[in-house]
Amino acid sequence: MSQPTIESVLKEKRLFSPPAEFSQNAHIKSMEEYSQLYDKAKADPQQFWAELAEKELDWFEKWDTVLDWQPPFAKWFVGGKINISYNCLDRHLKTWRKNKAALIWEGEPGDSRTLTYAQLHREVCQMANVLKKLGVQKGDRVGIYMPMIPEAAIAMLACARIGAPHTVVFGGFSSEALKNRLLDAEAKLVITADGGFRKDKTVPLKQQVDLALANNGVPNVENVLVVQRTKEKIEMESGRDHWWHELQLTVSADCPAEPMDSEDMLFILYTSGTTGKPKGVVHTTGGYNLYSHMTLKWAFDIQDTDIFWCTADVGWITGHSYIVYGPLSNGATSLMYEGAPRKSNPGCFWDVVEKYGVNIFYTAPTAIRAFIKMGEELPKARDLSSLRLLGTVGEPINPEAWMWYQRVIGGDRCPIVDTWWQTETGGFMLTPLPGATQTKPGSCTFPFPGIIAEVVDLDGNPVADNQGGYLVIKHPWPGMMRTVYKNPERFRRTYWEHIAPKDGQYLYFAGDGARQDEDGYFWVMGRVDDVINISGHRLGTMEVESALVSHPAVAEAAVVGKPDEVKGEEVFAFVTLEGSYDPSDDLVNELKQHVIKEIGAIARPGEIRFTDAMPKTRSGKIMRRLLRNLASGQEVVGDTSTLEDRSVLEKLRGGV
Repeated sequence: MSQPTIESVLKEKRLFSPPAEFSQNAHIKSMEEYSQLYDKAKADPQQFWAELAEKELDWFEKWDTVLDWQPPFAKWFVGGKINISYNCLDRHLKTWRKNKAALIWEGEPGDSRTLTYAQLHREVCQMANVLKKLGVQKGDRVGIYMPMIPEAAIAMLACARIGAPHTVVFGGFSSEALKNRLLDAEAKLVITADGGFRKDKTVPLKQQVDLALANNGVPNVENVLVVQRTKEKIEMESGRDHWWHELQLTVSADCPAEPMDSEDMLFILYTSGTTGKPKGVVHTTGGYNLYSHMTLKWAFDIQDTDIFWCTADVGWITGHSYIVYGPLSNGATSLMYEGAPRKSNPGCFWDVVEKYGVNIFYTAPTAIRAFIKMGEELPKARDLSSLRLLGTVGEPINPEAWMWYQRVIGGDRCPIVDTWWQTETGGFMLTPLPGATQTKPGSCTFPFPGIIAEVVDLDGNPVADNQGGYLVIKHPWPGMMRTVYKNPERFRRTYWEHIAPKDGQYLYFAGDGARQDEDGYFWVMGRVDDVINISGHRLGTMEVESALVSHPAVAEAAVVGKPDEVKGEEVFAFVTLEGSYDPSDDLVNELKQHVIKEIGAIARPGEIRFTDAMPKTRSGKIMRRLLRNLASGQEVVGDTSTLEDRSVLEKLRGGV
């Protein structure tokens, strides 16, 4: 394992306080209030989470034991009976929220739909009864392979309602990737659509399902439920395939929520590793419900009047926690958008913000850097005055991208919630609380109350201020993954055995390096693999990327290490330019000098390659592993099923 960088070279000193009016109306109004919550949770985590579980959620039966911790396996609210679909829907029908918008949906071609809590409840109950009619029972796994349409959320909530764990597979995955996930989950039924719309193209989802299931490729699958979206002509296999809209007419809209044990499996979500088959991350019911609920409530300061828009896909954990379960459990209005910025409508995000008066906007740094490349004209042509809070997710954000986001999108009035978390954690782990926390551009600030985070060395010892180390969590939390599906040893090996247990205490480590500055702020430096060793000096790729992005010509940068006989490694930078700049040798030299000025001669890129686009996962993360292969002239290895656009890889391969 690579050792994270041992010193930071970017000294970010800018500090931004929450607007007084924002703090006044926030759930958590001050750092004093945050500190009290944090200290209370640290002193007695079980009591802290138990009080919140009792206050914030509806239980059919209360638990016997708050936490059963047999390291590294945790059980929360043991013996408690609960249903997350009930908490997201039924309990709101008893209040004024019954007729409040639960889901606002905007389709890529411009069609739209709004579902109130009462309407969403009805559709979820119908879908649940359809699943029962097709033989799905409590404990059966259901695959969901859908476009970003309301039926995707309805399917998830319907599965949860009857106790059938779902595994959502992103609609951009290939038939082979879908097949592997359905096989591992032993899915009994697949919910899909005839197709979806993405970037002005029709995505043929049902065809991919047919390919995955061909020749009895997934023997457990007995039925396929198909939602009509694009009305493209598709093949329907008699006896196996069923139209959702036809079966919907044959069932009741009454389906009581199944009382689930708090530790019953809620879903499996597959994450790709650099090698080996994807890991099936298992989340259970009660703890995940509480954690997605509380993190949204406090970190995004969700209010009853808010329209909350998370731009992720429901195929990722961000969509699970912050499009579906977190917002609906809080009784919020969640916006879903099928589209993405594209040539025919590069400003579509700002159209949606303006059309619906979005108040909270949550997106990835990758998207923000793409917005920067497009220029300020697009957002400035729209009315974004409804926005009161901005968020980022997916990877560390460069300070200059943070500043652009705050100024251009937030109008210098919106706090920015920079969140660090993972599929495995279920919800935010390090995050500002926007009414309380002074923010520094590029820092995810402090742990969420109840999270005990530390930066340590390989022996589990805390490192000094501003020294790089491994980011670990020292105590279990309700939203944590419970295991890798059917592979508890892989769970133990992957997350709990990298750092030496300290005083018998297990430390959770999921692969990110970080540092804490002299004020206690956390700075996540990215995966520990993303470290370059130049003549014995260790540089975080994030630091060099931030230096490059701070140059006005650079919209996005990805930095990797290239093997060098003399220095061990040298910096190899892939750079995407702002729209008004053109590649040139002069610009290459200028950027190299800029990095020297920002960091020092040790960080000077040996090579800079200009590219129109980066190889990214469908959730927006740059696949630096592939760039490392390209820079060193190696074959691209490992799982590439998450790659969004393979043509980008081919162009880069030709260029390098």
